[in-house]
This record gives sequence, C-alpha cells and structure tokens, in this order.
Amino acid sequence: MTDHSTWTPLHARIHRTLRSRHLLERNQTILVAVSGGQDSLCLIKLLLDLQQKWEWQLGIAHCDHRWRSDSQANANYVKQIATNWHLPFYCYTAKQPPKSEAAARQWRYQAFSAIAQTNGYNCIVTGHTASDRAETLLYNLIRGSGADGLQALTWRRSIDSGLLLVRPLLDVTRTETAQFCQDMQLTVWEDATNQDLKYARNRIRQELLPYLQTHFNPQVESALAQTAELLQAEVEYLEQAAHQLRLRAQTEASRAGGKSNLSPLASHPSSLQLNRHLLQTAPLALQRRVIRQWLHQALSCTPSFEQIEKLTALITAPSGSQTDPFPGGAIAQVEKDWIWLKPG
Repeated sequence: MTDHSTWTPLHARIHRTLRSRHLLERNQTILVAVSGGQDSLCLIKLLLDLQQKWEWQLGIAHCDHRWRSDSQANANYVKQIATNWHLPFYCYTAKQPPKSEAAARQWRYQAFSAIAQTNGYNCIVTGHTASDRAETLLYNLIRGSGADGLQALTWRRSIDSGLLLVRPLLDVTRTETAQFCQDMQLTVWEDATNQDLKYARNRIRQELLPYLQTHFNPQVESALAQTAELLQAEVEYLEQAAHQLRLRAQTEASRAGGKSNLSPLASHPSSLQLNRHLLQTAPLALQRRVIRQWLHQALSCTPSFEQIEKLTALITAPSGSQTDPFPGGAIAQVEKDWIWLKPG
C-alpha cells in the first residue's frame, strides 16, 4: 500500500480526480514528462506515491531544447531524480534549438510519442496546471480564438498511434504545486527562460495575471480554468453535432452526385459537394463548424476565420455564387441546393 506518512490532501485530490474522470487505469505503463520545474516534480512525486495503489509502471522523459547554457545540467538533474527513484529515464536532445514556442511544443510532443512507442508506454502524462489553463485561455483569446482555442488544454486526448495524453493537474494551481514541492523538500530546477518577457506566455504569467488578480479577481486563475472546463464540454458537444450534420449533408450530396440536372462540377472526379439545403435551418454555430470540418477535410490544413466565413455565406447565397480561390486554387460554387468545392 501507499506510504500514508506522505499522504497529503493533494494526494487525495489527485487520487479522486483520476478515478472520477477516468484519466488513468490500473496497470498502465505511464511515461511522465519531467522538466525539473515545480509542476512536473509535483506530478511525478504524486504519481510515484500512488504507484503501488494503482499498480502502474512509470518512466520519466525529458526534452533538452538546447535553449539555455544549463540545459545539459538540467537534463542530468532530471536523470538523477529518475535514478534516485529507480525509474527508467529517457532524454531527447534537439539537433537544433527550436525557433519558437510553438515549434518547441510540437517537437516535444513528437519526442514524447517516439519514446513512448519505442519503449512500450501507452500513456504520456504532463504537469499542466489550472494556471497553464488560465494562461492558454488568455493567450488564445487575445489572438482571436473561438471556443476551441479557449479550452485547448484538455484532461485527456488521443495522440499518435493510439497513445493517450493525460493532464491530471488541471484543477491544481501553480501556487499549490510550489507549496507541495516545498513540503516534500523537492529541489526545483529554475528555468531562466520562464522569466524572459520576450515570450508572450511569460508576459501573461508575470504581468497580466497578477494585474487581474490584484484589480479584478484574486482567484482569476481558478475562474478562467473553470471557464475552460465549461467550454470543453460545450465544444465536444458542438463538434459531435456538426460532425453528424456534415455526414448527412455529404451523404445527401453523394447520392445526388450522379444526377445530370446538377452542376457540371458534379461530374468532376475530385470535386467535393455539400447539401446546403440541410444546413440552412441549422444554427450559425453548427453551420460554421460543418464548414470548418469540410474545409479541413478538403484543404488538409486548418482554415482561417475568413475562409470559413466566406464559405458559410454560400449556404444562403443565390445560385451561381462562388468564392475567390482558396490556397491551392480551390474554388467553391453554389448550384441550386449544392455547394461544390473544385480543387485548383
């Protein structure tokens, strides 16, 4: 059984969260992403203490971005933690330092996926917190994101080759992880880049959130994390509803595709069609999501707000209307009850 001499209220919370949200299962092989910072140290210590109760097999993964002069020492420190706790350790080092936060994040998840698949782990766990959730919501809000971006940090999702990505600390604040590390006497590796205000997320963390806490709501991090939680369920529902509506609209279109009285585009072997008559009575929120899913399928890239809007306008446009070309030259055109998207 777990050593209850180190059992804290946070241990109990995480144990309940894992069970109630069905985030992890017994006997899983779990790869824990550890940077050496307070959040990931808190995470690995909690999972290690719960390991016997859940019968997990744990391993530690670390990514060296080569952004800092102490990055190798940082990796060695995390390796020592793994050694002290008798856990397997895996480290990926970037050949060239990533050029942006987004590039670093993409490379990091690719590295974690490769480590997990190579070494038989079926789950990757990261130490994202409620504070990260609040920062992500603000960051994406400022960039003009819709609900999908505002709830981007989710508890659990599938990634490459059936791997699960799980974030068990999404209702734990950074203040709480710092206190836990202090209570457990865990030495935190301080990452100097977290103080660099050239990164937008650091400005949100160091300047914007403290301002909001002081002048608007002392519990703003938890409040924003709660908003993200509410949006997550709503986005999931809307995406499922839009998916079903899109399948109906595409099925109706494919059934009618061979009828000679439709647009000449119908005979084009690579054109895609959508029954706009089915969409005309749907709420605008569903229309936009159907169009976004359809464009994503057709263009193999994430469509912009402007692209979605100009195609959504065709749902009620006069027959014969068409858009200007999309990237790659594709053009959307209306013919009676149909929207056709002809590749360039």
